[in-house]
Amino acid sequence: MKRLMPVVLCLAVFSSFLLASRAAAHFGLILPSDDIVTPEDPKTVTVQAKFLHPMEGHYMDMEKPKRFGFLHKGQKTDLTASLQARKGRAPDQDRDFTFWETTTPIRKPGDYLFFLEPAPYWEPAEDKYIVHYTKVCVQALGLEEGWDAQVGLETEIVPLTRPYGLWTGNVFTGQVLLKGKPVPYAEVEVEYLNESPDNPSMVKAPSDPYVTQVVKADRNGVFTYAMPRAGWWGFAALHEASWKLKKDGVSKAAEIGAVFWVHTLDMK
Repeated sequence: MKRLMPVVLCLAVFSSFLLASRAAAHFGLILPSDDIVTPEDPKTVTVQAKFLHPMEGHYMDMEKPKRFGFLHKGQKTDLTASLQARKGRAPDQDRDFTFWETTTPIRKPGDYLFFLEPAPYWEPAEDKYIVHYTKVCVQALGLEEGWDAQVGLETEIVPLTRPYGLWTGNVFTGQVLLKGKPVPYAEVEVEYLNESPDNPSMVKAPSDPYVTQVVKADRNGVFTYAMPRAGWWGFAALHEASWKLKKDGVSKAAEIGAVFWVHTLDMK
């Protein structure tokens, strides 16, 4: 019995750590002012880049992204230089957080795949860096073409469901790629953006497992999830990077994430 006690204690601590990590899942976020730009709409989109715990509404300070832009009809446009630092404050936070914003014209029809490569974020609680390669699709001016293209990020989610024009209750299906290849049985975390403009009141999770939903991909890296509420939903597939980063002269592991955001509306 005496020998078992340290083992039981370690397992309990480890389980608590896993629960805490799951409940405080990090997500990169690209939030456009519109995900569908019709011919009648203004021909500009304002896009924000943030780093947060979406369901809990907790935001972290974000350094200026290393790369930010969009892919349209096979051509990449770099918007990194246009990003402006902004300050915000979540209801449960007593300090401002930094995020980034830009406004870009939408001149041509087709799908605009916005993408983000952030500066590495040091998470002392996990003793590692976090780098989330994030994507979102904006459909413009009636041409539904390009939403399933690969951007060429180190890791990314490629949608197999058209990622716009979705009703609440629709499913989203995507494929997880790492260095351009499918990731068999990838674990995908799913969270609702609780500060969504579509959400008149914040959802209160009855317990930790409701904060972050989890689905597993199949052997081809393909996963599916049904979205039960109107608003923005984030999907994140996490991996340990094959490279390390220095922290105070010491090599540290890096978590890289493939993140994709989709929007749903209630059918009325």
